[in-house]
Amino acid sequence: MGDQHQQRNLIIVTILSAVVLFGWSFITKYWLPTTPPPTHQAKPQPKSELAPDVAADTVLRPVNQVLAETPRLPISTASLEGSINLKGLRLDDLTLIRHRETLARNSPAVRLFSPAGTQDAWFTGFGWSGENVTLPGADSLWKADSDKLTSEHPVNFYWDNHQGQIFRLTLSVDHDYMFNATESVINHSNNPIIIRPYVLTNRQGVFKTPSSWTLHTGPIGVFNGSVNYHIAFSDLDKANGNGLQNNTQGGWIGFSDKYWLSALAPHNQNMAIDTNFRSGANQHYQADFTVAPVVVPAGKTASLSVDVFAGAKEVRILDRYRDHLRLPHFDKAIDWGWFAIIEKVFFYYLDWLFLHVGNYGLAIILMVFTIRALIFPIANKQYASMASMRRLQPKMQAVRERYKNDDAKMRQELVTLYQKEKVNPFAGCLPMFIQFPIFIALYKTLLVTIESRHQPFIGWIKDLSAPDPLTPFNLFGLLPFTPPHFLMIGVLPIILGITMWLQFRASPQQLDPTQQQIMSFLPLVSVIFMAPLAAGLQVYYIFNNLVSLAQMTWLQHRHATPKERQDRAEKKRLSKKKAK
Repeated sequence: MGDQHQQRNLIIVTILSAVVLFGWSFITKYWLPTTPPPTHQAKPQPKSELAPDVAADTVLRPVNQVLAETPRLPISTASLEGSINLKGLRLDDLTLIRHRETLARNSPAVRLFSPAGTQDAWFTGFGWSGENVTLPGADSLWKADSDKLTSEHPVNFYWDNHQGQIFRLTLSVDHDYMFNATESVINHSNNPIIIRPYVLTNRQGVFKTPSSWTLHTGPIGVFNGSVNYHIAFSDLDKANGNGLQNNTQGGWIGFSDKYWLSALAPHNQNMAIDTNFRSGANQHYQADFTVAPVVVPAGKTASLSVDVFAGAKEVRILDRYRDHLRLPHFDKAIDWGWFAIIEKVFFYYLDWLFLHVGNYGLAIILMVFTIRALIFPIANKQYASMASMRRLQPKMQAVRERYKNDDAKMRQELVTLYQKEKVNPFAGCLPMFIQFPIFIALYKTLLVTIESRHQPFIGWIKDLSAPDPLTPFNLFGLLPFTPPHFLMIGVLPIILGITMWLQFRASPQQLDPTQQQIMSFLPLVSVIFMAPLAAGLQVYYIFNNLVSLAQMTWLQHRHATPKERQDRAEKKRLSKKKAK
C-alpha cells in the first residue's frame, strides 16, 4: 500500500509539474495580474522620434555603413564598447564585450544598440519639448568637451540654439551597464522659457525570443511600485499610435529581451513622471518618460538627471542597482515568476559553487547532493512509514474483508487502525511535493539567468542553457541532416529516461495493471518532455535520479520488514546455490 501511494504520488507530481510549467504563467497573466496595464491619459507627451525613423529605414543598411555617416564620440569601458551619435545625440552603437553572439571562437560581441536604418535598430535618445524656444532635434549637431566616454571620464555635450539658450547633456557610465545623463537648459535670454525634458528608448522589430507563458520579453516597467509583465508588442500595435500611458512616482520603463535590457529611470525616485509605450509603422516601438513642464527664468538653469541601463541582465548587477540606486524591483527585470524566492536561493548557491569549482555542470551536480542531503531525513521518515504500512497489510486486508459491504465503516476502521499503530499513510507524499517546487524553480533559474548561457559541461555539452544538441536520429551528427523538431531528442534526456526506468524497476511493484501501464510509459513521456529543455536541467535530474536510486536501495534495506528480510535472505541463498 505504501509503495502504491508512492507511485500514485509520483504520477500526480509529474502531471502537476507539467501543468504548472506550461500553464501557471498563463493563469497568472490572465486571472491573477500583479498590476493593471497603463491607462490612457490626455496629458501632453514628449516628441516622438518614431516618425523620422520610419522614413529613414524603409531600406535597411549594414551597421558599419550607417555608423560611418555621422560624427561620433567613442565609448570604452570594461563592459561596453561603441559610440554616441553627435547628430541628434543618440546612444545608438553599443556592444557588450563580456558576452558573445555564439559559441564560435571568433564570434563577435553581442550588439545591443544599433542606429536607425539598420536591422533590429535599438537606441536611446534625449531631448526636450517646450514653448517659445527653439529645441534641438534629430538633425542637430552637438559638440563634446572630450574625445571619449569612459568609466573614469564623463563627457559634456552642448548645443546652442543661438537665441539665448544652451542645451547641455552630461553623460557618465560605470564599469558595468549603467549610464547617467543630466539634461540641462541654460537660459541666457531676457525672457523665461518653458521646457520639458524627456528620455526615450526606441527599437525596430520584436525580439527573436518571443514572450511566452514562462518568459516575458518586450515592453516592461515598474509603475507606482509594481512591476508590469503584461504588455506585449501586439498591445502597442493595437493602441493605434495613441500609446499606453501611465503616471507614476519613480519607477522605470524599457524593453526586455531574454538576456538583454534597455531601461530608463529618473535618478530621483521620488519624482513624478509620465511614461508612454507607443508604436509606429514597420514595427517601430518606443518607451519614454517625461516630467512636468519647468519654467526656466532668465539667467537660470534647469536640469533633470536620468539613469539609463543598457546591457546584460546579470543577477548580481541588477540586485546592486536595485539597492544602491534604489531602483524599485530592478532585479525583476528578470522574469523570475512566482517561485522567485526559491529561484534566487538556487541561483546564488549555484553561482557560489561555480566560483569554487569552475564548471557550471559540476556545480549543478553538487547542488543535487546538497538538496538530497537536506531532504534525506524526510526520505528516511517516508520509507519508515512505508515499511510500517507494509507490516500492517494483513490487518488492513482483514478490515477490508470484514467491512467489504460498508465503505464508510471500512474507512473509519482503517483510520482507527492507523491511529492505533501510529502510522501516517500519507507520509510518502512529502518528498514528492518537495521535489515539485524544486523542479519548477530550477527550470526557471536555468531559463531566465544569463549566467548559465554558453557555460560548458563535458564533451559535447557546450551550453547548459540550451537543449542537448546531439541526437541518435542523425547518428549524433554523423549524418548531414537536421531531424525535425519532434525528433530532436538528445543523449541527456535519453539517459534521464533510463535512470527513471531504473528507479521504477527498483521500487516494489504493487500496482494494478492500469497503474502499471501508466508507470511504464512515464520514462518515455519524461524523455519527450525534457528533450527541449536546458541541458543543465537534464544534468540535474539524471544525477538526482541516480542519488535517489542509491538512497532508495539503502533505505529499503534499512526499513525492510522481517518477512522482506527473510525473503531477501532466501533469494540470496538460492542464488548462491544456483551459482555452485
